[in-house]
Amino acid sequence: MRTIDPLAVELNRVLEDNAPSLHRCLSSLGKELFFPRGILTQTAEAKSMAHRYNATIGMATRDGKPMYLRALRRYVKNLKAEEAFPYSPAAGVPELRRLWREHLLAMNPGLAGKGFSHPVVTSGLTHALSIMADMFCDPGDRLLLPDTCWGNYRMIFGIRRGADIVRYPFFGAHGGLDLEAFSGALKSLPRPGKALVILNFPHNPTGYTPNRDEVTKLTDCLLEAAESGLDLVVGVDDAYTGLFYEDDCFPESIFSILADSHPRITAIKIDGPTKEDYVWGFRVGFITFSHRCPEGGEAVYEALEKKVAGLIRGTISTCPTPSQHLLVKAIKTAGYREEKEEKFRILKERYHEVKTVLRDPRFAEAFTPYPFNSGYFMCLRLHDVDAETLRRHLLQKYGVGVVATGPRDLRIAFSCLEKEHIADLFDILYDAVREVGEGETPGG
Repeated sequence: MRTIDPLAVELNRVLEDNAPSLHRCLSSLGKELFFPRGILTQTAEAKSMAHRYNATIGMATRDGKPMYLRALRRYVKNLKAEEAFPYSPAAGVPELRRLWREHLLAMNPGLAGKGFSHPVVTSGLTHALSIMADMFCDPGDRLLLPDTCWGNYRMIFGIRRGADIVRYPFFGAHGGLDLEAFSGALKSLPRPGKALVILNFPHNPTGYTPNRDEVTKLTDCLLEAAESGLDLVVGVDDAYTGLFYEDDCFPESIFSILADSHPRITAIKIDGPTKEDYVWGFRVGFITFSHRCPEGGEAVYEALEKKVAGLIRGTISTCPTPSQHLLVKAIKTAGYREEKEEKFRILKERYHEVKTVLRDPRFAEAFTPYPFNSGYFMCLRLHDVDAETLRRHLLQKYGVGVVATGPRDLRIAFSCLEKEHIADLFDILYDAVREVGEGETPGG
C-alpha cells in the first residue's frame, strides 16, 4: 500500500473534520493530492525576502526582469515583460482570480452571502472538468448525464477515469426538462453512496436553459437525494453562461442555487472567458468550489485550492501567463461590458432569426427543432433520414457543414452564421433532407 505524503494527510484531515461528505467523495488520487513545499514555495519566499540575490527560479533574467526575444516582444508590446514571459503561480494570477470572483458575484446575485472558494485558474474549461474528474472520480463511480450532451464528458470521465455513466432523458414529452427521469435516475442509485452529476446550461448541443420553476424542481431533486444519504458532486458546466435570449430563462448559474445548499452536496463551477469574452484560444478557465460547512469553510476551500494547485503543478505546471494578464487589462478597460453586450446582441439577433425561419410550415415534414433559447447551438430531430448520411450529403453536394450528434439528431451552430445566411442554410437543409429521403446521395 502506498504511503500518502504528510502534506496530503494534513489537507485530508481538514476536509474530513469540516466537510466529511466532500472527503468521502474524493477519488484515491484526490486524497493523495497536495501542493509541494518545494521549489515553488522556496521561490515564493525568496521573491519577498531575497533582497540581494534571488537564484531560485528556473528562468533567465537580466537587470531583474525576464529575458525575452525582441522578435516576440514586438507582438506583446502592450504587456510588461513580467506580464508576458514568466511562469504564473500554479493557482493563477491573483488579480485575475480576484476579478473573476467579483464577476461571479455580479453575474449571480444568488451567491450573495454564500460560501465558495476563490476561483483557481485552469487551462480552459476542459482542463477544469478534467481536474474535477481526477479529484472526485474513481473507476466505477456513477456519473449522471442526459441522453444528449457534449461528447467530451465521456472522454474526460468515462475513458480517462472509468466512470460508470448513467443516462437519463433530457427532454420530456411536454418540451421542457424531463425532471421525472432525472429524479428517477437519482433514486436508482444506492444509499449510502456517491454520485457525480454534470449540469450544463445553456446546454450543448441543444441550446436549452431551464426556467426558474424547472431549476427549483431540479435542485429539489438533488436536495432530496442528498437528504436520503447520497453524497453528490455536482459539476456546473457554465461554458455558455450569460447567453440567455428569452425572459423565462433562469438568468443565473445553477451554481448560485447549489452553493452552500447541503452538507452532502459539493458544487463545482466550471467557467471561464472562452465564450463569455470570445477568447477561445486563450485557454483560460476557472474551477470554483462550494460546500456547506457549519465551521471551517475557509480552511476547506484553502485545502481544495492547494489540491488543485498540486494537480496543476503535476500535469501542466502552470497556465499561460500572457492570456491571464490580457484578461486582467480587458476587464479593467472602460467599455469592456458595453463591448460584451454588443456581441451578445449580435448572437441574440441570430437566435431570433433562426426562430423566425423555423416557423416556415414546410420544415415540419422534414424535422422538428428541440427546445432552444440560449447559447450557441440548436438541434433538429430528423423525421425519416439518418443524421450522418444527411451530414455527408450536405458537405458533398452543398458545401454545408453541420454536426450529427445521434442517429436522428443534427446540431447547428447559429453562433457562426451571419444573420442573412440563416434562411438559406435551412432551405438547403430542407432540400437535402428530401434528396436523402429519395435516395439521392453522391455515389448512391
